[in-house]
Amino acid sequence: MKNIETGKIGENIAYKYLLNNMYLILARNHKERFDEIDIIARHRDGTLVFCEVKTLTAQRGSSLGGFMPEDNLSQMKRRKMIRAAQAFLIRNPGMAWENRGWQIDLIAIVLRNGTFGDLRHYENI
Repeated sequence: MKNIETGKIGENIAYKYLLNNMYLILARNHKERFDEIDIIARHRDGTLVFCEVKTLTAQRGSSLGGFMPEDNLSQMKRRKMIRAAQAFLIRNPGMAWENRGWQIDLIAIVLRNGTFGDLRHYENI
């Protein structure tokens, strides 16, 4: 399975997960200049959430060798996410409600044999 295909499957799983957990999805694959935000959502408490989705695949009978999707979130990627979120907020004032603010979340997904295997949601990373 190609990385782009794996990423799209993971993003679709994350999207459904967020919907099932009462998030309002505002945008997917939102571009800010050279950066991209995988999912922009509003938590049920009103917090604006910028989600990064990281997905890895484990083939039948193999493990990830201790390597997890979270390991792909580098410091540079974190800085890009913050920059993209700030650019979004500058162009969309009022999206982050004064009493709730905004945060960046990471959703890590492991696919096993091309289908959903495991999901971990890290809030306010």
